[in-house]
This record gives sequence, C-alpha cells and structure tokens, in this order.
Amino acid sequence: MGEINWDNFSFDDIFGDDSNYSYSTGMPSVLSDSAPCRPESLEINKNIIITIYALVFLLSLLGNSLVMLVILYNRISRSVTDVYLLNLAMADLLFALTLPIWAASKKNGWTYGTPLCKVVSLLKEVNFYSGILLLACISVDRYLAIVHATRTLIQKRHLVKFICLGIWALSLFLSLPIFLFRKAFTPPNSGPVCYEDIGNNTTKCRLVLRILPQTFGFILPLLVMLFCYGFTLRTLFEAHMGQKHKAMRVIFAVVLVFLLCWLPYNLVLVTDTLMRVGVIQESCERRNDIGRALAVTEILGFLHSCLNPLIYAFIGQKFRHGLLRIMATHGLISKDFLAKDGRPSFVGSSSGNTSTTL
Repeated sequence: MGEINWDNFSFDDIFGDDSNYSYSTGMPSVLSDSAPCRPESLEINKNIIITIYALVFLLSLLGNSLVMLVILYNRISRSVTDVYLLNLAMADLLFALTLPIWAASKKNGWTYGTPLCKVVSLLKEVNFYSGILLLACISVDRYLAIVHATRTLIQKRHLVKFICLGIWALSLFLSLPIFLFRKAFTPPNSGPVCYEDIGNNTTKCRLVLRILPQTFGFILPLLVMLFCYGFTLRTLFEAHMGQKHKAMRVIFAVVLVFLLCWLPYNLVLVTDTLMRVGVIQESCERRNDIGRALAVTEILGFLHSCLNPLIYAFIGQKFRHGLLRIMATHGLISKDFLAKDGRPSFVGSSSGNTSTTL
C-alpha cells in the first residue's frame, strides 16, 4: 500500500475525535481547496453500543446455531428454500463471531493490527452481500414455484449447492475492495483505527470501487426481489391460495427485516456517493449529518444478524416443532409436551418439495 501521506490526510476521513471505528467511505473530498471539515463527535454512549453488540452476539450465536441444527436435522423434508436459509444462518453466525472485536474496538480503538482489520471487515461485507443475494435466490425460487409452477430447476436440489457456492464466491469478490484497502493505523490526534487506505488512486477508481459493489450487490438483487415477490403475491391473491400465502409469511418477514436493517445504511452510502461526486452540494454540515447517519444505520445493520432466528421462533410453526422434536429425542422435554404442540400441517407448493421447514 505504501506510506500514508499525512500531508494530504484530513479529519473528514475519520468519523469524529472519539470514534474508534471509521464510518467514512473512502471517497475523496470535493472540497479540496477549502479548509477541511472537522466532523462533530457522535453523542452515543460507547458503553451502550458495546452492550448492544454483546447482546446481538449472544442472541445470534444461540439463534443461528439452533436454526442450522433444525435444518440439518430435517434432512428428509429439507427444501431448496431451507438450503438458502441454512447459508443465511451461516453468514450471520460468521459475522456475529466478529462482534466482540468490534465492541472492544469501540472501547480501546483498533489495537489488533492490519490482518485482523482486513478479516473482520471482510466478514462484515460478505455477510451483507451473501444475505441479499441469498434472499434474491429465495425470491426466484418462490416465483418459479408459485407463478410458473416450474419443477425442472427447483426439484434438482443438487444444483442449489452450486448456486450457494457461487453466491459465496460473488460475495467475496464484491468484498475485495474492503479487504484490499483496509489497514490499521493511528492518525494524528486520534486513536488507532481500522480504515481504508486508498493511496494515490484516482477519483474514478474510487468511484468504481464504490458503485460496482452497490450496483451488483444491492440494487440489482433488490430489483429481483421486488419483481419476483410482486408477481408471487399477485398470483397468490388472484388464485385465493390462502394456505400458500400463510406459508410465505416467514419468507416475507425475513426479507422485510433484512431491508429494514440494511436499506437505511445503503441509502446513506448512496447519498454520500452523490454528494462526493457533486450531484448533491457538499457542505460541512451535510458531511457531519451523513457521518452520524452512517454510524447509527450501521449499528442497525449489525442488529440484523440475530433477528432471523427470532422470526422463525415467533412465526415459523415448523421451526418450533422441529426444535421441540430434537429436544424430545434427546430427553430434554417430554414426548407428551411434543404431542401437545402438535404436528404442523405440511404446506407445499405446486412445484413439489419446496416448502420451507421453518
């Protein structure tokens, strides 16, 4: 990467005096001839953030482990959608393992060196991209199953494994800019940070590194989901298929929660990009507003890793029954209690074994 040129370093690249983790986005300032804007500190108690991260870590570790256990245990009834949800739980679990490190960095600054900085940043990006790509694949699966009643692709469940491998590979590729340019260093008058060091790359190069992942890793999958679920819902309502609509509640809830958690952060990133390329007029006040918005919305994104298991527990009747069945098999609860819970009715789709066990 080379040495950092501190003469050209401005504090608008670091989010506040008290920020130990940079929420900045690696884009160049378009106010190069003006005095640098010194961002205002975000008034959020670090202990509150650390507590939130700790709770998310514990809930995610427990919840996603149980989700993976239930799906892997139900081999016979495992569907295409279940395979996607299994990979989604894996992504959330891997990211959750980095939360103690993020929490510690909030307290003491980034004291863990460049290699760990690259790894945890990579896992965060891979978690986001794999999440939205997996949800896009689920939407296509539901679209084919319900709108077109297609059997050919979705019944060949071995193909799903290759699709999932492709999603992981694409997520890694989209996350490469963060992995390549993140490093640990200590700027003047600030604590150590884990931050992008772009070096002397041009504005055009920086724009490409921002826009390509946003386009292929967020905007396009989002459009695919809107298209597929739009036609899927229309088909369900037109055909008055109440049972199938009920069976889709879990999937719709998962998609909705993902968007509620990650859409605000990505909209702020898009706004930041538009500001830095001159589409939106830049000012110190606007920069500070975007910096604060990035800080808050990223915390919201971090929360997502523990929410899917809660959705399955409260909405997914089959998930609850599957978990209770595992507990009864190992003597943790009585079989009478399992019988009282009842066996949920199997609601399939017109394409065969594509109904989720969650």
